[in-house]
Amino acid sequence: MFGFIKKSLAKTVDAIKTVVPKRKVSFTKEELEDILLEADVAYDLVEIIINEIYQEKVTRDILRSKLLATLAYTSYKEPEFVAPFVELIVGVNGAGKTTTISKLAAKYKSEGKKVMLGAGDTFRAAAIEQLTLWANKLDIPIVSSKQGHDSSAVAYDTIDSAKSKDFDNVIIDTAGRLHTQTNLANELKKIKRICDKAHSGAPHRTILIIDGTQGNSAIAQAKAFNEMIGIDGIIITKLDGTPKGGSIFSIAYALALPILFVGTGEQPENLTPFDKYEFVDGLLDAIFVDEI
Repeated sequence: MFGFIKKSLAKTVDAIKTVVPKRKVSFTKEELEDILLEADVAYDLVEIIINEIYQEKVTRDILRSKLLATLAYTSYKEPEFVAPFVELIVGVNGAGKTTTISKLAAKYKSEGKKVMLGAGDTFRAAAIEQLTLWANKLDIPIVSSKQGHDSSAVAYDTIDSAKSKDFDNVIIDTAGRLHTQTNLANELKKIKRICDKAHSGAPHRTILIIDGTQGNSAIAQAKAFNEMIGIDGIIITKLDGTPKGGSIFSIAYALALPILFVGTGEQPENLTPFDKYEFVDGLLDAIFVDEI
């Protein structure tokens, strides 16, 4: 697990090296500010971190405690539920929703669970086709309809079928973009209502998929989805392809929501449970040398 996370920070580390070429035992606050900004930590959060440090020289232990504090809300406790466990996946088109759904499905299947997918993004034919291809590849059943059909009906049918066949997990895709944000909000709210009608308490977890390459610009997008329907957790994709790994601190701090997984590659096993200690230490290893 740690290897995936550390490897996924490679581009962020390269960005940091442009301002601090060599690892050191300690840094000045000015150097630290440059490091954090280069890693795409939001300016406001950098200022908070800097202002809370009173020492002239910033050591690994000092910075570690401050970075971990920004991730205070990243832990997650699974709610009580009656099977199947229903997850609603939301996010804008291009964030990696379909690929992430396939990774989640593969993870659950590897744990011996029976998984069913729902192709609830009926706004785009390509989304239905792509998710169906993944379902066939993973040998997992999928409920789908044609483009333009009622996505809430797909959600209901998926849950109803999973219940009748004693499935453990249901993962439902949703549209990432409709004509207006109001239309999107109304559709997502309707899907949540219908999920609850199909299975009381569903969806048990609503997950927002965030494209890691967007860095801090994803915060406003995440806040909008949270205001629309309420988000229970976040998955950050494409972490291995961005120099903006530091934005995770800003996203977690701004939203006060758990980060469930990070995408660290294209393969099914490259969906890594987020561990704040491993993430912080992976970054600090690239900045500091051990004190002699």
